[in-house]
Amino acid sequence: MVRVRGTASGVPTKKGGSGRKPASGKAAKAGGAERRPLPLPLRLLAMVCAFAAMVAFAVVLAKLTLDPSPASVSIAHTNLHPGATLRIYLDQPAFRDAVKQVGGNILLGVPFGILVPVLAPRARGVLRVLLLTAIVMLLVELAQGALVTGRAFDVDDVILNTTGALVGWVLLGRRLGRAVHARKHKA
Repeated sequence: MVRVRGTASGVPTKKGGSGRKPASGKAAKAGGAERRPLPLPLRLLAMVCAFAAMVAFAVVLAKLTLDPSPASVSIAHTNLHPGATLRIYLDQPAFRDAVKQVGGNILLGVPFGILVPVLAPRARGVLRVLLLTAIVMLLVELAQGALVTGRAFDVDDVILNTTGALVGWVLLGRRLGRAVHARKHKA
């Protein structure tokens, strides 16, 4: 059999190509082509920036959630029933207040979804990011309810914060985590 350049079967193809489309997705990874992480200096820079952003976020989170609020002592109440506070927000006559409460709680979770995959390579998957976010936000809510005047534990806040982490992970965290940390393949 005479081998024609660009093919394994001997059948000529256009301009020396293989006649097949390049593999993509899982097939490409299985065939040896894999995503490579950023070069080490850029990975280190990304991790340092992510750490600084997480510290800044922690300060903002503490300021927003752990500052006493004497003005809201009369309206603060513990909520252990998922959806109860959301209904109260949505039943308010001022739609702006509902958007502020719901949107603000979702936005508080977004940095977790973006930064956790960069800072913790073992927590890059969506379930681990969501679990870690839920645990941290649960602790924040417990601290609010137990220690801060005018604040109370609200399970809906935990749900909204965790939803925000999902949004951050989908928009940016997943890609950043892959770019910074190489996935280890089993041989």
